[in-house]
Amino acid sequence: NSELRSAYPHGDRSKNAGFVWSPSVGHEELHQGLGVSVKVTVISEHFREPLTFTCDGSSTVDLLIYQTLCYAQDDLDHLDVEDYLLKVCGHDEFLNNLKSFVGEFFSFSVIWVPQKLCVFTEKVVEKLTAAILDLVELYCSTFNANFHTTPQSHCCTAPVQEAGLVTNVLSFNMYAAHRIPITWAASYEGFFLSCCLTHGGAELCAPQHTSKQSVNKYLFHLVVWDQRVCFPVQINQLPRESQLTVILYASSLPPPGGAEDKGKQRRSIEPLGWVTMPLFNFRHVLTCGRKLLGLWPSTPGRSGNARTSSPNFSQPDSVILQVRLTRWLTAEDKRLLWEKKAFCQAESGALPLVLASAPCWEWACLPEIYALLKQWACLGHLDALGLLHASFPDQELRRTAVQWLESISDPELLDFLPQLVQALKYECYLDSALVRFLLRRAIGDIRIAHYLFWLLKDNLQDSQFSARYQHLLAALLCCVGRGLRDEFDRQCWLVSILTKVAQRVRDATPSSRQSVLRDGLDEMKQFFSVNSSCRLPLNPALLVTGINIQSCSFFNSNAVPLKLSFRNLDLLGDNINVIFKSGDDLRQDMLTLQMIRIMNKIWIQEGLDMRMVIFKCFSTGRGRGMVEMIPHADTLRKIQVEHGVTGSFKDRPLADWLQKHNPTDEQYDKAVENFIYSCAGCCVATYILGICDRHNDNIMLKTSGHMFHIDFGKFLGHAQMFGNIKRDRAPFVFTSDMAYVINGGDKPSSRFHDFVDLCCEAYNLIRKHTHLFLNLLGLMLSCGIPELSDLDDLKYVYDALRPHESEADATMYFTSRLIESSLGSVATKLNFFIHNLAQMKFASSEDRPTLSFAPRVHTPKSDGLIRSLYICRHIRTTNPSKGYAFVVKVEREGQQEVQLVQRTFEEFHELHSKLRLILPSSKLPSFPSRFVIGRSRGEAMADRRKDELNGYVWHLIHAAPEVAQCDLVYTFFHPLPRDERPGAATSKPISWSPASGRELGEVKLSISYKNDKLFIMVMHIRGLPLQDGTDPDPYVKLYLLPDPQKTSKRKTKAARRTCNPTYNEMLVYERIPRGDLDQRVIHLRVLGDGAFWENTVLGETFIPLKRLVPGQHWVDWHQLGPPSSESAH
Repeated sequence: NSELRSAYPHGDRSKNAGFVWSPSVGHEELHQGLGVSVKVTVISEHFREPLTFTCDGSSTVDLLIYQTLCYAQDDLDHLDVEDYLLKVCGHDEFLNNLKSFVGEFFSFSVIWVPQKLCVFTEKVVEKLTAAILDLVELYCSTFNANFHTTPQSHCCTAPVQEAGLVTNVLSFNMYAAHRIPITWAASYEGFFLSCCLTHGGAELCAPQHTSKQSVNKYLFHLVVWDQRVCFPVQINQLPRESQLTVILYASSLPPPGGAEDKGKQRRSIEPLGWVTMPLFNFRHVLTCGRKLLGLWPSTPGRSGNARTSSPNFSQPDSVILQVRLTRWLTAEDKRLLWEKKAFCQAESGALPLVLASAPCWEWACLPEIYALLKQWACLGHLDALGLLHASFPDQELRRTAVQWLESISDPELLDFLPQLVQALKYECYLDSALVRFLLRRAIGDIRIAHYLFWLLKDNLQDSQFSARYQHLLAALLCCVGRGLRDEFDRQCWLVSILTKVAQRVRDATPSSRQSVLRDGLDEMKQFFSVNSSCRLPLNPALLVTGINIQSCSFFNSNAVPLKLSFRNLDLLGDNINVIFKSGDDLRQDMLTLQMIRIMNKIWIQEGLDMRMVIFKCFSTGRGRGMVEMIPHADTLRKIQVEHGVTGSFKDRPLADWLQKHNPTDEQYDKAVENFIYSCAGCCVATYILGICDRHNDNIMLKTSGHMFHIDFGKFLGHAQMFGNIKRDRAPFVFTSDMAYVINGGDKPSSRFHDFVDLCCEAYNLIRKHTHLFLNLLGLMLSCGIPELSDLDDLKYVYDALRPHESEADATMYFTSRLIESSLGSVATKLNFFIHNLAQMKFASSEDRPTLSFAPRVHTPKSDGLIRSLYICRHIRTTNPSKGYAFVVKVEREGQQEVQLVQRTFEEFHELHSKLRLILPSSKLPSFPSRFVIGRSRGEAMADRRKDELNGYVWHLIHAAPEVAQCDLVYTFFHPLPRDERPGAATSKPISWSPASGRELGEVKLSISYKNDKLFIMVMHIRGLPLQDGTDPDPYVKLYLLPDPQKTSKRKTKAARRTCNPTYNEMLVYERIPRGDLDQRVIHLRVLGDGAFWENTVLGETFIPLKRLVPGQHWVDWHQLGPPSSESAH
């Protein structure tokens, strides 16, 4: 311990700063910050007003500080940027001056702190030298140079592999494309590679594609993928003359000044360059290792199958593709590979294969294995993490893996810290490289020390390993020093007090729980009188000085968790609200949220922001822990019951609630957009992780439209049972009220197409990282979570991700098997309704009813006493249904201005119904009858109701003060934004009708060609015309022309009652020669499914296949035209 502590002296701020550093982004996220503008607000005692400016997302923090000093100081000659730090407003955490500032929107306070930086020049030079030598060696091997960076005796080729014995599938790594022309960077986006295996011009399997990436500029322009491509073909099944063709594609940017959305729909995907290489050389040896391949420029209109198999190095400005082809291993050549292991060191990723070929791990073999490890190149972080699994117990191997982890950044380390703590169980001895690594990183970073302390403390409950974790916890406390030890003692004391209070509240009768809570929290006053401040276990950046007892309460669930409100030490920050649970094991919630957080990082790295709400949850011991509270959010149950106990069966509650909190069209459109993205992300994440026990009390919605899930007590398919019946019958929760928000009504719209596409894209992106999630979950098999205990639990995730299926098959599966079955599930709504009934017994007397259309509560104190109410007239409305609204003139004491508010009869009835829940009926005036005979929307009826309502509001305002001055009454008559717009009596749902020029609609297809088969995926149709004034039942029928015998008919299933159907159905034509494509035309018709044989043609289009490039997925919208006379049958 003294040795470790001496390496981090408290006086050296470069190693032991004493601050909680804010997590920084990784290299992949840094790419997302290029070109992103970030608004920064700086608050300081040196400024009279906050300073606000905009900077680029990739700017470093020290640049922000320098820009701030330029505004604040006239003379910069004697100022040093290193003497200043930026502190996150409301949190006790600081930004590292050397890190990049990307993708976050904070307010900052400038604080004077002396800073000195140490630059380890020697290590930087060593790494730079190694990188340059590696690049030179790659150049030499590519161009057959007559020199090498090392003697030839150490640069031998890989061992020869007999292809007929290799049963592994073909895979390789597509790293990057270098020397991208500046004209491409300015004209294109979404660069991706299409990889195709051919033999004699015929495709051997389906082409594989990389993700779409943008051009980055460092010293030069390049596109980085760093992605593994895997073909479902075994090596021993490949013909020796097989060739690999790689084509670079990109989407053209929209013209400036045009309609952006329309431009995106019409943008074409263009081939920019290609290269072909043989998989086997003339000696029939499989090509392996790193390669640089020069791309040949694509020539428009070129026909024929002849392609050179040599890379393009004749043109000095050719784009260079960097590829790494994997080496494969068979049982027959393991002995040869082990004998030639010294020649494999150029490929760092081959280490697992080499280790698997070791004849044994006996003493006699260990010196040779250890010598190999010392000579091996560094593995990546994720690969090194896998070497810490229980299947690799050798100490020298684990020590080497830890050495390769040394370069991992602190934020990345925090992402995998739970897995590393579990990996400590697989160490043979206490004094191991992994233990020392974690202790070193804990000494150098307060955040790591904080979370490591609580993770070790939580594992003390593991009876098998408690002694080990006790020793490790003692070592950590000895290393971190007295200040942090005292801080941990305060946190443990705080947790013990809260645990006792939570136990008392849970054991108390429901009616006395609030008083028991307030009495119990009085002990907190004593705690904060002894301790001036304390960091919360949930986050070391949350520094609190007290607790607001009056703002604390509890939740009406079985565990009765506490809602706590702490006073923030930072006066510029808000109070800190958290949930404390006692009696619930939060380790499973922690793991689930960790997996969702990693999924979200993958999506963002791929340029797909799913607007996920990521919150913190941390276990502070078995059966207790803290959860971050997300502000401005309500459960779906609370939203739905505003429309009655049967609100879960209605379609409008979510849309009405969002409209209430987002009254303008612009706000509502943004909220709906957030809802579409976050709902799609939740559907994908909850399905992959098998999250069960989903009801409307553990799904929440923010006023900004972001949806998220809480309480993950059931996962990996372990469903909640009701007898022998699973309560979770649908793959995930997606109900009609969610679809109502997405569609802008009860009919499908083009927004639903966007939702389906988002789900499928997010699902396919996670499928590419199947090995990562299996690896992380596999390291947690020994953590003691009951629902993650064996390989069957891991198999659930494997089966959910379906890694061996193509993207097209996965898309069809997610659409038809998952989205449609979830949306059509009545069991989900019934489950919600039963939960509503069950929660009625937990209703607290303090849960005051609210009005469904009012975003917040108003009182006589906030608005002023109402002097008189009078309904002066009625106006006609059309939304949400035809009828009338009544204009109420509101006069208040001390206010000369008269207010006019518009309320419908149904809203008056809601007010009366809510008043009856909290006041005796004898004190309320009688309400006019809702039922009328004859036409209920006539003007005469509106006149009569105006007079009746005038009598009702007169008696209401002259009733006893408990009625007249009730919060519900004042909330009802408080002006809403819609009252300021004449004629806008009710909330108007957004409708996305087809744009001009689309009267007959459009159809979206994905067309591809491979193995003499034409694949046509019918995805969506939008803007179909009505059929006899009603929504049609459309289906798609295809013919592949020329087809005089009408034998090429294919058709989809019929969608029901919609002008905007979604299909995602694949229609296949076999035995289509490649040379025939240019003469073939797709004849597509959309028909309305009528009774018997009377089907109506709603529109048709002809799509020539001349534009189709084999190996490419042609995805586009096609305009439907009127049916011709010849095809009207």
